[in-house]
Amino acid sequence: MADDQQLIAGLEQNIATAILGKPEPIHLSLVALLAGGHLLVEDAPGVGKTSLAKALARSLSCEFKRLQFTPDMLPSDILGSNVFLPNRGEFEFRPGPIFTNVLLADEINRTTPRTQSALLEAMSEGQVSAEGKTYPLPSPFFVLATQNPFEFEGTYPLPENQLDRFMVCIEIGYPSRDVEKNVLINHRDGEPGDKLKSVVNTEQLRRLQSAVRAVKVEDSLNDYILEIVESTRTHEQLHLGVSTRGAITLYRAVQGLALIEGRNYAVTDDVKRLVLPVLAHRIVVKGMLHEGRRDRAKAVLRQIMNKTPVPS
Repeated sequence: MADDQQLIAGLEQNIATAILGKPEPIHLSLVALLAGGHLLVEDAPGVGKTSLAKALARSLSCEFKRLQFTPDMLPSDILGSNVFLPNRGEFEFRPGPIFTNVLLADEINRTTPRTQSALLEAMSEGQVSAEGKTYPLPSPFFVLATQNPFEFEGTYPLPENQLDRFMVCIEIGYPSRDVEKNVLINHRDGEPGDKLKSVVNTEQLRRLQSAVRAVKVEDSLNDYILEIVESTRTHEQLHLGVSTRGAITLYRAVQGLALIEGRNYAVTDDVKRLVLPVLAHRIVVKGMLHEGRRDRAKAVLRQIMNKTPVPS
């Protein structure tokens, strides 16, 4: 346990040298990584979405690839394609950039829904199907996606089934004046994230992910999670509540947060802290399109948490 905590603390500190004054987004990013999920960073341009993604990726001694999503990108540009070999008279599958440990999907909502959907199977099952054959992805496999708010020109909203594949959705926000001054100084000699060294290798990451699965969750906490989930399905302001996948994802994220906090057991505060970043992007508010929907979803979830009895 002590070795795990040193690794996690080193990873968090390494990322924090490049992303100043944002401990909570870093913390939640590690929850998604260690719990075996995927991360969506949603915010306005220029607040550090890609910098956070790059800092996290560079801190891991794993294979890392970056995809800049564009409107003309095709599914085969992500997954790979079959190439005919004339000398052998047969087709050979050439893997795409998704065959990696850490995939940075930058500005994922700038590509079409057809291309976005190419990630569904990979994120759910850790595999890719092409031309009737299935190809397993490397382990671990972690998608770290960024997107600008939906009201920006030239974007395609992620559908609900795609959003449901992301364990955690976070915002970064603008820094305080003092922090922003330090950011300016920190960028004097270039991008700080480009100088980061890896502090966790692939085998250590697998070990941490296994340790998350061993975190104990009392039955009263299971009931607490399910009570919140059930309330989203019956709430009068919601058109779509949290799925069973969402409930499992919250459970796993709670285990991840507990390990990061140095415990081998989960507590009620772990659930409270994670309800918004894990569930807000999974529910649909009645009568609202994408603009402003996330804020309203968070408000509804806060109402639900205030009414749900907390286990003793």
